[in-house]
Amino acid sequence: MSEQYGVLTYPEIGGQSEALAAAWKQLEQQQDWVDQFFKSDKYDEVLFIGSGTSYYLALTAASTFRKWTGKSASAHPSSEIYLFREQAVAAKKEVLLVGISRSGESSEVILALDSVKDLAGWTTCGVTCDEDSTMAKNVPCLVSPLGKEKSTVMTKSFSSMTFMVQAAMAKAAGSDAYLTELKEVLELSKNIVAKGDAEAKSVIDGHPELNKFIYLGMGAYNGLAQEACLKLKEMSCVWTESFGTMEFRHGPKSVVEPGTMVCLFLSENARAYEVKVAQEMKEYGAYVVIVTAEAGEDTSFADLVFATGGKNLSDEARAALNMPLVQYIGYYTALREGRNPDSPRNLTQVVKI
Repeated sequence: MSEQYGVLTYPEIGGQSEALAAAWKQLEQQQDWVDQFFKSDKYDEVLFIGSGTSYYLALTAASTFRKWTGKSASAHPSSEIYLFREQAVAAKKEVLLVGISRSGESSEVILALDSVKDLAGWTTCGVTCDEDSTMAKNVPCLVSPLGKEKSTVMTKSFSSMTFMVQAAMAKAAGSDAYLTELKEVLELSKNIVAKGDAEAKSVIDGHPELNKFIYLGMGAYNGLAQEACLKLKEMSCVWTESFGTMEFRHGPKSVVEPGTMVCLFLSENARAYEVKVAQEMKEYGAYVVIVTAEAGEDTSFADLVFATGGKNLSDEARAALNMPLVQYIGYYTALREGRNPDSPRNLTQVVKI
């Protein structure tokens, strides 16, 4: 039965290296967008919004934007801006509202963008994979051309839009260093997808006892941890949660026991602190997976160290490299549970209200 499952999702996870390369090429044609929006100094706040996966992308984007440009940025679910705008954003600010939507048809994103279009102090733009979408017709958009997907679950669209947004930020910051880092990411991505496939299959097939899955991340990786959790939940419907790495020690760690997988997106910025958290979870009986640039003696206790390469890259630049492993973990867990990752329960590709 499982051979008939995932006929859409599997090749889309596998196509993300090409999607990143296409996004990089497309950005060369959209320098005007970068200059008009990300490079401009007129905005007091750059606000990234999205729904579901796109919101987790927004969290990663806001974190990267603050670090790379030195400008203020934040992230909110689209519905917060549409329904609770005054609670989410202080008045009397010049705000750039950046809507993120794979399809460009998500009702909440479109409603949020429309709700501010006639307000003083608000400018709108977007990021999508569909140049013919409603959002792309309503606001100027960056477009990831190979990010389009037929599957319900977002995989290569998340990675390619994340990469494209970061490349736009690097251009806006005028940083040759960050652009060079992202070029290295393009090269590393060519092998990381197949590696993630093999490692994820080995973990799930080899450890049928795993029934709880916890994802941890800080900084730009907090959004990635939430996205990894969502991928597993959508595809397989198993028990999974995500937390900030250090926050996990303040109560939530009580759920850890044998049969629990704890997957840590390890930053270099806080490596020494985060490794201690993972080691503690190992002592409680967890199966520990560490996604990192490079394995070391400090990670030797882990059951799996997934090294992406790029030791000298910033944590933010490596974001897209971290995703193939956890996307494939969601895929293979779905197959193990007898679920079709192409058709998640209760879900549709576009959420409309």
